[in-house]
Amino acid sequence: MKLKILLIIIIVFCIAVVGIYLSGAVLKERFFRPVTTTSPPQNASQPEQSAESLAVVVSNLEIPWEVAFLPAGQMLLTERPGNLYLRESGNKLAIEGVTAAGEGGLLGIAIHPDFSNNKFIYLYLTTRQNGQIVNRVDRYKFDGQILSARTEIIGKLPGASYHNGGRIAFGPDGMLYITTGDAENSSLAQDINSLAGKILRIKDDGSIPEDNPFANAVYSYGHRNPQGLAWDDQNRLWATEHGRSGTQSGFDEINLIEPGANYGWPLIQGDEEQEGMRQPIAHSGPNETWAPAGLLFYRGRFFFTGLRGQALYEAVLDENKITVIRRHFNGQWGRLRALTLGPDGFFYVSTSNRDGRGNINLGDDKIIKINPTIFEINT
Repeated sequence: MKLKILLIIIIVFCIAVVGIYLSGAVLKERFFRPVTTTSPPQNASQPEQSAESLAVVVSNLEIPWEVAFLPAGQMLLTERPGNLYLRESGNKLAIEGVTAAGEGGLLGIAIHPDFSNNKFIYLYLTTRQNGQIVNRVDRYKFDGQILSARTEIIGKLPGASYHNGGRIAFGPDGMLYITTGDAENSSLAQDINSLAGKILRIKDDGSIPEDNPFANAVYSYGHRNPQGLAWDDQNRLWATEHGRSGTQSGFDEINLIEPGANYGWPLIQGDEEQEGMRQPIAHSGPNETWAPAGLLFYRGRFFFTGLRGQALYEAVLDENKITVIRRHFNGQWGRLRALTLGPDGFFYVSTSNRDGRGNINLGDDKIIKINPTIFEINT
């Protein structure tokens, strides 16, 4: 009898171990297997509720900074050391002149709204000019495999080892918007004749729009290091911005951007007030650091990535107020930077664990595909 009981216990234990192993394998397969590299369908705007929730679609990248999609669905990635990665072919195109030092390198990418006809893409990069670190935006023609016809669209953007901004995006008005950091010289953010610590607005050929507020490229000023741009359903521009750093890290911001407005850096932060300066719509406070990067407006809510925060944040928008900020995937993938909505209706998020500030995990850096239906957003 004792022998039978012992055998039953052993059998039950073995079944339990096998079950745990298989369930773990299923979870790993469900959430972390690569997907095929076929182009996502055009005009698909919302994924199925039943579609896979999470998947790593690209691995072993070198500090990816931005993700963008061509009209036909092909994915392009910038890597900070100076590579433009073409996901479908697996090729990397080396971008000449990139200085990858500190936070600088090959940063933002934007696809021209009329790419199907003109084949223009835009790249934001850090380089050296006369021995000085500067940033610039270049335009290329891209035939799907080769870059050609490089044209400097705007140059001499102040640069440094840190605070280089780097996000570029075309707005609903067809203009190109560019974020620049204060290049470690905070006083430049308050100087409307300097291009540091600003959000810039230019035409697609680099010329200045006639309705810009200061008759130059400056659209808004008083920024420390903005790294996210997005427009809401009223075509209003919003930006995420890094607050103070070091031992007093905190006061990261979400700002509603208006032409000619002064957002206060370095004179005010958080809830501080000064005449003629705008307060953020939301901020992290003095005791929390998001280090916000990519920003996305999706069905009445903002989503933004956190570098030091190591999370995907969800901010509920109610008119001009952010009412709730939630954290998702807290610490699950480490530092997160790029955030893009793909033509298939999925979010695409990049990790930034190889930038010298994170813990490198297996397969880093990665692009992770997320089904937004998991956030239970009501239609």
